[in-house]
Parts: sequence; structure tokens; C-alpha cells
Amino acid sequence: MLSRVYSSGLIGIEGFTVQVEVDHREGPSLFEMVGLPDAAVKESRERVRSAINSSGLKFPYGRNIINLAPADKKKEGPSFDLPLAVALLSAAGTIPQVSDDCMIAGELSLDGSVRPVNGALPMIITARGNGIKKFFFPYENAEQMRAIEDIEFYPVHTLNELINHIKGEELIKPLEHLPYDPEGGGEIFTSDLCYVRGQKAAKRALEIAAAGAHNLLMVGSPGSGKTMLARCLPSILPAMTFEEALEVTKIHSVTSSVEGGLMVQRPFRSPHHTASAVSMIGGGNSALPGEISKAHNGVLFLDELPEFPRSVLESLRQPMEDGFVNVTRINAQIQYPARFMMVCSMNPCPCGNLGSRNNPCRCTPAAIQRYLGRISGPLLDRIDMHIEVESIDVNEISSPAKGEETSAQVRQRVSKARLIQQERYKGQNVFANSHLNARQIEKYCVVTDDARKIIELAADKMKLSTRGYTRMLKVARTIADLAGSEVIDQQHVAEAVAYRGMDTKYWGRQ
Repeated sequence: MLSRVYSSGLIGIEGFTVQVEVDHREGPSLFEMVGLPDAAVKESRERVRSAINSSGLKFPYGRNIINLAPADKKKEGPSFDLPLAVALLSAAGTIPQVSDDCMIAGELSLDGSVRPVNGALPMIITARGNGIKKFFFPYENAEQMRAIEDIEFYPVHTLNELINHIKGEELIKPLEHLPYDPEGGGEIFTSDLCYVRGQKAAKRALEIAAAGAHNLLMVGSPGSGKTMLARCLPSILPAMTFEEALEVTKIHSVTSSVEGGLMVQRPFRSPHHTASAVSMIGGGNSALPGEISKAHNGVLFLDELPEFPRSVLESLRQPMEDGFVNVTRINAQIQYPARFMMVCSMNPCPCGNLGSRNNPCRCTPAAIQRYLGRISGPLLDRIDMHIEVESIDVNEISSPAKGEETSAQVRQRVSKARLIQQERYKGQNVFANSHLNARQIEKYCVVTDDARKIIELAADKMKLSTRGYTRMLKVARTIADLAGSEVIDQQHVAEAVAYRGMDTKYWGRQ
């Protein structure tokens, strides 16, 4: 007897429908699986056999031919255990056939309980677009689906529970739908700006970067607070929109089983400087997303920037410009989103004391130039804002905090500026000023005549490229948004120009 159950596989962060077909006939014992299954899928035979027997049912011995269609796409992972068990029992006549508007996925334990699967969210989103409305997935994947409209999600705890539902004996209650609430996710931030003493200029730069999603480079001596400032950044970033939360959760659900509901806190990724290009960009045998994609709609923090291999840093240039990355391997070619804020920190010299008020620099000019030369001009060009972080006096650090703004206060201003941008760019797939293309810059970055003279003079004196000029204009647009101004004026441009001054001081561009 033939049976068919719909399930789903993954290519990158996109799902594709898989038909689990079983042909069961009487005869010598045979269990043959075709359709490009990987090792984890092939091993499902013993898990499924034990789970069925543990559930008080009889495994359908005989001639079992299983086909995973389409046969030209590789099937990976243990998510086909549950649909395979249902298809086998259905082909043997133990349970009724499952209707074609249902999709089943889940890993089985030997005792018949169901374990969560990676990539459940992209599987369901793709299947919903293909007309499937009913989903039987592990209960541990359920919270991610509460905000997804137009679906019926049935959380499954055990194989027995699903069998009883299919038989109509004891129905599984569908998951209750709840609207997406970015403020109800219980965001917990470990760092707050109120604990950063002084550093008013750096805090202002951090606020501008957060308001426009601009890349930021901080240069300062060791212990000046660069890392602490960077770790405060998530606490002032606005909550993600529903579309952004879906994108982020899809990426993270592919690499691990995301606990709880949709991710509401923007990602903050801080890879070590020994990270390889593959771990940063993505790849491996299955072409999984790398750190830059895991930082999508969030922050990629590169501490000790010159210590990263040159090849790794140069590989970031194209994703920083495009907002996505193409990962190509022998058996896969996948495009991952990678629209992130890159925040970097570095010392001004190998010993870290160049320009310090407390300790003398021990480095030779040649050593300093070699150290700074590890950061290429094209990479610097793609970093919108460059600031110096000076060491704070010990007395200021030890004194009680007075008048220091909290992250929540700064976040209110940042969120207000982001709302202005979202309204301005509605329907254009642009969520922040840093995402503007050349045509949009021409339309939305309107400057006064006096402001234009300032920015053109500065760009000429600093020998900025066209990219550097447009990025400086985007920063000015963000400063104007924070000030509630629709037109970019002189003071907005002047402040934006100040964030490009280190090109001349450290890298000798003049």
C-alpha cells in the first residue's frame, strides 16, 4: 500500500517541501530509502522502529521502500523521523492517511517522545506560502510560531499523541495565536550607559550610530572603555519590527533550536580575532550562515581589529556594501542576509599608549605604521564614523555617578529617530539611513547651500572617495533626524565631518 506525508527540508534559510512516500508490501524484510538522504536521515530507521514499538504499536515489517521527493535535493537532519513513522504506519493500514494540507516534522527519541528540530520557522514560512495550513511540529518549536498568522500549529509531545490525533481519538489543541510584541519579550541587558563614566563624546557617537545603523570605529588606549561602550550598544538599539524579528529568528533557527518565541533583542556577535573567514562569512559542508549573517539586523563587534587576519577583514567588504553574502560550496550556493552594524575597537599602536596622557608610547614609527597598515583603506572607507576614546581619570571613575543618562533614556531618542526613518522609507525595504542607495540619497539627504559648501570642502581636504562622501552625508542625515530636522543644516554636517577626522591623524590621509 502507498502512503504520502508532507514534510520539509532546508536550503540555507529557506525551506522546501519534501514528500515522504512509503510503499509497504508483504514479503521478505526490506527497508530501502532513496532520495538523497544524508547519514542522519538513513539512521532514522532504528529510531523510528524503536519509537513505534515503544508507543505500543507494531512496526510494519515487510518490504518498505521510502522515497524522499524531490529526489534531486539533499535531505539532511533528523526532522524526517516523525513523518516517516506516520507514513509507515499509514502505508501498513494501522492509521488513516494524512491529508495533503498537513506538514509533519520532528526528531524521535527511542521512547517515542518528540525532540525539537532546527529551522522550523523557515520551513513553516515557506510551506505557508505554498498553501499548507496545518503543521504538526515538536512542542519545543511552538513559541516561535505564535505570531505567525494564517496557520494552525499543533504542538506534538509524543508519537502516540500524534497517532491518536490522526485517528480522531484524542485531538491535539492548536496553538493559540498571539500578536508580535517586541516589548513583551523580557529584554535583559547586561550593560547600561549610566555605568560608563564620562566619555560624553563617545556616547554621543554611539547614539548617532545606533540611530542610523552606522558602522563605528573606536580608537583608544587599553582600558579606556571601548569594549564596555560597544557592549552597551544593544541596550540603546530600538526593538525589532516583526519583519526584522522573523529574519533574525530564521537565521538563528537554522544553526540551533531557538528557545522561546521570536527573537526580540537585536543580535550582538563578538567573534574572537582568531576566527576564520569561513566562520565569519559562512560555509562548511552544509554552507551554514556565518557570524555576519548571525549579526543581521544587529551588531558585529570586532575587538582588537588589527589582530584579525587581513583575509578575514577584506572578506567583510562586499557584505558591508551589499547587505548580503553569497556562500558557494560544491554542493550548495546560498545567499544569506548580512545587514549588520560593524562596531570595531583598536589601540592606536602596538603598545596601546600612543597619545596617552598617563603612559609613554614605546613603539617606533615604523612599528606604528605597520600596525595601522593592517587596516586597509577600502575597509576604513566603509566605516561611517571614526572616534577616539580617551582614558578617564581615576577620580572620575571612583566618584558616584551623577547625571549620567541611562540606556533607556538614550534608547527613546534613538527609537524616535528610527521611527522617522521607517516612515520616510516605508515600502522601500530600508529601515535606517545607512541602508540608503545612491538614488535615495539624492532624494532624502537634502542639504542647505551653506551645509553643502562645508561638506564638499571637507571631502576635498580629506581626499574622501565617493563612498566616503556619501557615508558622511548619511551620518549627517541621522544627526538631523535626532534633532527633528527634515533638512540637513550646517551644524549637522559639521558634526558628521568631525567623525571622519581620524583618517588624517592616524592613516595620514590629507
